[in-house]
Amino acid sequence: MNTTTAPGAPLNVTLVLGSNRHGRFGPVVADWLLTRLRERPGLAVQVVDVAESAALPTTLEPGPEARAALAEITPKLASADAFVVLTPEYNHSFPAGLKNLIDWHYTEWQAKPVALASYGGVAGGLRAVEHLRQVFAELHAVTVRDTVSFANAGDSFDGEGGLKDPTAPDAAAKVMLDRLEWWGRSLREARERRPYGG
Repeated sequence: MNTTTAPGAPLNVTLVLGSNRHGRFGPVVADWLLTRLRERPGLAVQVVDVAESAALPTTLEPGPEARAALAEITPKLASADAFVVLTPEYNHSFPAGLKNLIDWHYTEWQAKPVALASYGGVAGGLRAVEHLRQVFAELHAVTVRDTVSFANAGDSFDGEGGLKDPTAPDAAAKVMLDRLEWWGRSLREARERRPYGG
């Protein structure tokens, strides 16, 4: 029997911070995204940080360390109604640690929307975003068309982590998160009415 979410219940959104590189810039962008997410009263937000999943081996063999890491990560993905995945761009694609985290899960992504935010050099991480769209399509997730992207990200933020000019990023984030909420609520209702694939 399907469970039904109470009317007006918050949409559970998990932000996935996709870099584990030493000296990473990701937490600066993630903090900015979290502020945008937490400003929206209909969302309940949690974070999965790839840097905290270092115990996940790339062999996909569920040993004790992997099970311990998954015990922290998997519930945050399974309980999510929607995701925001933040990725840098390394060599025209997204990081191996992020791919490993994604690959350790399957049903947790199904029939849920994924908004993609990125940062990088001249391309702003958009090539990584396009690669992630292919991965999430294979996992039966729905990627949101609208993105937030920071080209030359280090120059976009000041020393305190604030945007030097927030006008365009704030506008882009509003559109992206509006779309994510629509998809999140619509797909949650659809999953409650009929299990995906059933």
